[in-house]
Amino acid sequence: MLKNLWIRRLVTTAALGGILAVAVTAGCLHWVRSTAAGHVYRVDTVPSAPVALVLGAQVHPGGQPSAFLEARLEIARQLYAAGTVKAILVSGDHANWDYDEPGSMMVWLVSHGVPVSRVVLDHAGFDTYDSCARARRIFGVRRAIVVTQSFHIERAVALCRALGVDATGVGDETVRSDRRLWLRGEIREEFAAVKAAADVLSRRDPILLGRHETGVDAATS
Repeated sequence: MLKNLWIRRLVTTAALGGILAVAVTAGCLHWVRSTAAGHVYRVDTVPSAPVALVLGAQVHPGGQPSAFLEARLEIARQLYAAGTVKAILVSGDHANWDYDEPGSMMVWLVSHGVPVSRVVLDHAGFDTYDSCARARRIFGVRRAIVVTQSFHIERAVALCRALGVDATGVGDETVRSDRRLWLRGEIREEFAAVKAAADVLSRRDPILLGRHETGVDAATS
């Protein structure tokens, strides 16, 4: 009898925990989508802004951007070529000297016609929250077009807007053909929305801060 009662209580607790987790996730996803609503565009319709913020992604050995990252960089190149932005802030992981996302992003952009003087590097964009927070607090960005994949763009825009950047966004769809990686990205967003909401509520500092950097000011002048 006691064993059965213990089992019923365990099952009830687990069920309530599951319901709570679903409710929290749904609430965080609603916040992401409602905050980003009306601020996500195509590359040819997005309103102009001083700077494009390109979020980092995997770089292969030798510095070649992954297909996902190259697609983001191509959108940024198009925005610059069309005069929609004056400069491009590339933000990614450079925690180890032999792995340099922003450096590889700069090399790709310059090799595809963007003047080096218009590319600004953020070497401490370790996640989306850090990239948005540092864009505002370190680089002084007040208005930007965020560039990433479409499954990620709502969260990126929502985070930047919550952190003081008047952000719009353009999401890439060209690498959707890699169904496995695309599906993994979509599933990841379900859980990442919870972290995003927690980060905004906590107002945590980025992993690395520092002095104000004038690179964006110079590149947009």
